[in-house]
Amino acid sequence: MDGTLDHTMIRVEDLEESLDWYQTHLEYEEKDRYEGDGFTIVYLGPEEMHEEGAMLELTHNEGADLELGDAWGHIAVRVPEGELEDHYEQLMDAGVEDYRDPESCGGRYAFVKDPDGHEIEIVQRDQGETWSLDHTMIRVEDADEALGFWTRKFEYDEIGRWESDTFANYFVEPSDAADEAMSVELTYNYDGRSYDLGDAWGHLCVRMDDLEEDWDQLLVREAEDYRDPESNDNMYAFTKDQDGHEIELIERDLEADSLFPF
Repeated sequence: MDGTLDHTMIRVEDLEESLDWYQTHLEYEEKDRYEGDGFTIVYLGPEEMHEEGAMLELTHNEGADLELGDAWGHIAVRVPEGELEDHYEQLMDAGVEDYRDPESCGGRYAFVKDPDGHEIEIVQRDQGETWSLDHTMIRVEDADEALGFWTRKFEYDEIGRWESDTFANYFVEPSDAADEAMSVELTYNYDGRSYDLGDAWGHLCVRMDDLEEDWDQLLVREAEDYRDPESNDNMYAFTKDQDGHEIELIERDLEADSLFPF
């Protein structure tokens, strides 16, 4: 299987407000859009994207009131090394909410929030386009189970970890992933807490080489049979991790006229 992280999906209450926020402050452009019956999906990303770079998917369901759960952490976006404070100040000057400034984070990173309260970490990287997605953080209740899920079922590698007195962060991504690719950050708190998924958090999406063949392999590896390819007209499928985080599986033709398989 390919295993590249294709996109992260979050739900928003006011699509036009969210589009304006991401296009203005992170300089994203609309890559594609799908208008469904009562919902709209929009793919966003920097103008120039590496073929392994991940997009942000905004989903708007008409009339929905969203709840942010604490199982959903944040997306992280990149700025060049040494430019964190400059980019943060630009966001502040443009009226973005001052949530966690660089000084409060030891000068290593910072956080802002989008109009729906989704947290966005700003990290310093020498690779990838400015504001491109660096990682998506989700919280897990058992670190060993979470690492086992990604390393066994998706053949991901653990590429880094940071352990403190109260929690640990584990980073996983496909073997031989490009530097520009997005990774998954698994956050494990040692106090045994449980989490609420909420409905504002959507899913992660992983590209497959062959949707049906790779889906069958995931089932052999005991992935949850949540929404199989056949139930989705063989266009995509969904499984879940041990904490209930949804993971979409899609077979992507990067040369196709549309990003949607519909």
